[in-house]
Amino acid sequence: MDQKLIHTGDGVYRAKLNLGKGQFQFRIADNSFTCGTNFGAIGGERLKLNQPTALNSCNSKQNFQLKVFRSGEYEILLDPKSETVQVSLVVPPQEQGAEVAAAPAQCDTWDGGDVTVAVGDTFAEGQLVRDFYSGATATVSGGSITLTPANNSEGLLLLEPAEKESSDEFSWDNATVYFVLTDRFENGDPSNDNSYGRKKDGKDEIGTFHGGDLKGLTNKLDYLDELGVNAIWLSAPYEQIHGWIGGGIRGDFKHYAYHGYYVLDYTKVDANMGTEDEFRAFVDAAHERGIRVVMDIVMNHTGYATLADMQEFKFGAFQEFEQPIEEIIGAEQWTDWEPGPGETYHSFNNLVDYGNSVWAKNWWGREWIRTDIAGHKKPGRNDRTMMLAYLPDFLTESKEPAPLPHFFANKPDTKAVAIEGATVRQQLIGWLTQWVRDYGIDGFRVDTAKHVEMEAWAELKVEATAALAEWKQNNPDKALDDKPFWMTGEVWGHGVNKSNYFTEGGYDSIINFRYQNDGALVGMECFSKSEEVYETYAKKINSDDSFNVLTYLSSHDTKLFFNRNANDDIASYKAVAAPFLLLPGGVQIFYGDETARPFGATGSDKHQGTRSDMNWADIEEGGDEQRIDLLRHWQKIAQFRKKHQAVAAGQHEKLGESPYAFSRSLGDDKVMIVFAGKPM
Repeated sequence: MDQKLIHTGDGVYRAKLNLGKGQFQFRIADNSFTCGTNFGAIGGERLKLNQPTALNSCNSKQNFQLKVFRSGEYEILLDPKSETVQVSLVVPPQEQGAEVAAAPAQCDTWDGGDVTVAVGDTFAEGQLVRDFYSGATATVSGGSITLTPANNSEGLLLLEPAEKESSDEFSWDNATVYFVLTDRFENGDPSNDNSYGRKKDGKDEIGTFHGGDLKGLTNKLDYLDELGVNAIWLSAPYEQIHGWIGGGIRGDFKHYAYHGYYVLDYTKVDANMGTEDEFRAFVDAAHERGIRVVMDIVMNHTGYATLADMQEFKFGAFQEFEQPIEEIIGAEQWTDWEPGPGETYHSFNNLVDYGNSVWAKNWWGREWIRTDIAGHKKPGRNDRTMMLAYLPDFLTESKEPAPLPHFFANKPDTKAVAIEGATVRQQLIGWLTQWVRDYGIDGFRVDTAKHVEMEAWAELKVEATAALAEWKQNNPDKALDDKPFWMTGEVWGHGVNKSNYFTEGGYDSIINFRYQNDGALVGMECFSKSEEVYETYAKKINSDDSFNVLTYLSSHDTKLFFNRNANDDIASYKAVAAPFLLLPGGVQIFYGDETARPFGATGSDKHQGTRSDMNWADIEEGGDEQRIDLLRHWQKIAQFRKKHQAVAAGQHEKLGESPYAFSRSLGDDKVMIVFAGKPM
């Protein structure tokens, strides 16, 4: 069928159409995507409603089969980032068969007065109950309780037993994880801002290092503790490529590895982040506050080759020119090269001879990576063997021994030691788990999980679990508990479903990609509309001890919810805090979610704007009063969540419609949440 897909500005192409019952064939033809985005013919792949279907590489036509059992309005989503197509039912017809949308349900309003609500079995007759938000108390009488929500609470009551101080004992089932790109958070040591010859660009600083570091992160741990955070996920602290690549589709800015996804050496702390002692001090300080440390890791790919690294570590080759390459580059330090007329920051690639087989002898080596650079194993078309975003792909499936990467011979500060007969996978797992063994890292957030074979993840989990147990045994005065190592992962498009990442890969959790574009929107519109999400999540997650998800509102790879869905309106955005933070299962706060961090400079890469600097000035004394109020709102709800494991891990029961009320219970930990309605 002919249907134009519209780009909506968030990286996704969408279309809506009415379908009756029957069998349909979709054909995506003559698209403008390149082979590098891995779109291509599926060959009659059957689509399942509400589930992303993967696309393959480089053919011009793509065919899909869809069987529709229920007529209605459907939405097609084509996502270049996840390389998937998805069809979902948006509006079912009314009973008489008319193809029209039902009128949206009205949201209750609250006039600022008292609210009386039946408590069911949550609290006993005569029991004193406290509203955690306001601190006010009341006694249950006639099976009901009457309290007045705080003026700034968005009509919320967070009810708990007043006579019992519930424990905030940690559980990964109740995790509130704060994801921070260290470089964009807080600069604790300006002296390390330009390590390895890295420089600012003097322009919008879209993809440069901004100066945030481990010392700055340590300085802000009290802030995170006050926010109610009990785990922090930080960008990979190990050494990244020293130079830059062309940023965005137009090559309009220098893109450095400030985010931690372009590894150079797993055995070293990146100097922009700080020192080993500063990393140890950060982990210890977090643990002293009861905050677990989750480290972002990549085991799928290396970093790109850059001019800076080629010069420093003496790898790669250049095209043959009449002039010496140094004269053509025109700078003593190759990283200082600038594009000339008609060129972009991508144009440095025109100087490099990627067809020279010397790359296999002086860079990582053919035993380590697959890449389209000469002398290496060529990339494939499936998730396991492709080059994601043209990044060289580690041969984690190889059974052959892999000597240390060749360029390490010109990197005297590496701590990597040759291991006789070790495979790529064994080397990588050894390097990554050494961070656990040395510092007491509590968990990993795994990047691009679907691009590595499942058995590699299972092996990593076993080795990391052993490493953490060893660290705790060697550091009994620092160990918080005897909980095992925890692992969550990025599987693009994954929702609240128990997949083989749990049963075969050793994962304790997988990131939930669905909520940001689904449950969060209806929750912001009206808190009581979260009931279906809450009931579904609680039933799936809290009935299975071996299953959990990590749900987010904003992400560095998708969008800032404040910017894209709340349209930069703080008053509207405040309404999504409670629906999100009171979700069953784990939740992930992206740094600045709690302060409505503004979208930043982005150039021709829409994701860069999601990684703006933390907006500290907005919440300091004399700052933005709306944002200060927003932060206090997040603090109250997140602290309540942290205090009661029942919020995330308990059984969910709806108790009332108007006002909307529900309980969560886990053993003797019982709480109740009431939504009086939107403030008038």
